[in-house]
Amino acid sequence: MMFFYALAFFIMVAGAFMALNLTPADFVTQILSVFSGRKVKLKHSIKRSIKPVKIRGIHAIVSDSKEALRMEDQSSKFSQIVFASFVLAVVGVLIASAMDNPFLIPFLAIFFALLPFLYVLITAIRSKKDLNIALETALSTITSSYIRTESIITAVSENVDNLDQRVKPTFQRFLVQAQMISPDIPALLESMKKQINNSVFHEWIDAMILCQDDRSLKSTLLPIVNKLSDMRVVAGELNNLLYEPLKDFVVMALLLLLEAPFMRSQNVEWYNILMFTPAGKILITVDVILLMIALVAIVRNTQPIEYRR
Repeated sequence: MMFFYALAFFIMVAGAFMALNLTPADFVTQILSVFSGRKVKLKHSIKRSIKPVKIRGIHAIVSDSKEALRMEDQSSKFSQIVFASFVLAVVGVLIASAMDNPFLIPFLAIFFALLPFLYVLITAIRSKKDLNIALETALSTITSSYIRTESIITAVSENVDNLDQRVKPTFQRFLVQAQMISPDIPALLESMKKQINNSVFHEWIDAMILCQDDRSLKSTLLPIVNKLSDMRVVAGELNNLLYEPLKDFVVMALLLLLEAPFMRSQNVEWYNILMFTPAGKILITVDVILLMIALVAIVRNTQPIEYRR
């Protein structure tokens, strides 16, 4: 019965959207614009600058996923992620209602709502690893050419066609600006930092800027590039160790999902206690809460190896 109440509520909400000629995507966009357009008082700005507030919990997950999209130059997709989160939250409510478990409704809705944001964070981890590999190849070839020619424009032009698509636009933009717009090479190099968020790349840019005034400093470039190789080697050695918790989580999640069907096949009375008594429903809710906490912790702690200056 609870399922039908929930379903009727969401049908009513859908009818309200249709009556107002408003799509869910437009609704989400308007909500986001309200929060993003809020002005922060000067007193609060000063307080935050003196003692920054550490973001925690769900707010931290949403903030991290938004930052990950920004780093991938895909900020426009954030509203789609929010909309997907809303839809999955509704699905979570309907599933918990179908199970006739009122304790489970808020937690399953939150769990399902977090899935799109966690997916963004997981894909960002993979993207960082791919970016490190692309940068290693690009900086290695460009540095070798620069050591030979002592001209960053020549070095980039010799190798730009063979670069990975993740870094190629950045070097293409630099090459066009250097050849046709501005002769200020240090300023153009400095502007490249904004396009690729990688500490080793930023260090390489700083060294290359110094090389424009003193060519003898070109010997400092290769050791910087080698840091990317060291990161790749260390990441390969620790790969199993880093992703072991994720593998264990997948196994435990599957066991948890199969718990009820297995119990029903073994003992129907136990299954009825688990599914239809208040104690059993609370136990299922606790399992879902622990599952959600574990997944969030694993995603936030499973990060690629990075070099810090």
